[in-house]
Amino acid sequence: MKWIYIAAGIALFVKMLVLPNSAPVVPDFSIVESIVKDGGIPNAVTVIILRNRLYDTIFEVVVFTIAIMGAYFLLANEQPSCAIYRFTDQPSIVLARLGATIAAMVSIELAIRGHLSPGGGFAAGVAGGTAIGLIAITSSPEWMQGIYQRYHAATWEKVSVLVFIVLAAITLTGVELPHGEMGALLSGGIVPLLNILVAVKVALGSWAVILVFIRYRGLL
Repeated sequence: MKWIYIAAGIALFVKMLVLPNSAPVVPDFSIVESIVKDGGIPNAVTVIILRNRLYDTIFEVVVFTIAIMGAYFLLANEQPSCAIYRFTDQPSIVLARLGATIAAMVSIELAIRGHLSPGGGFAAGVAGGTAIGLIAITSSPEWMQGIYQRYHAATWEKVSVLVFIVLAAITLTGVELPHGEMGALLSGGIVPLLNILVAVKVALGSWAVILVFIRYRGLL
């Protein structure tokens, strides 16, 4: 039986490397060009997510919100952890906070210019959540919780979700802002604003989950 597999392998090798192959199929880029023209921005992925598939994106944001609420609900009956571990040596603190600074700058860049280059709201939110996580592993939980409450991060998270849903619903009805000049920072109509709202939502939601797991699990 093994000789059959060997012969099949040799035949496949001859077919792929020895025999002449047919001419490669050139992809049709007219679809991508039409998407870019339709959205008014060069990032076709962002056009699809925040315009052509905006109905799906609304529920993706809602699912993320439910996931955060689920983390609170599942851990509500547990006792807070007494032992919380974090980095205390100075080199680790310096490197983590340097990484947090870079991640925060990347997050702002992706949120503001994600519709012009690779990136977008979700990527910006992940970068922002990474920055918050790097700060959390080098800081006291009380300090992180204090900042979270002082600046009403939970409220801003809920507001960003509601504003996103409202603007998305208005966009789905056919009402749009002018696209502006292709490639400009203010091009894309409502898309840049939706990008920023998604970034705020994901970053603040990640912050909330980080605080929950620190409090009830003690693991950073």
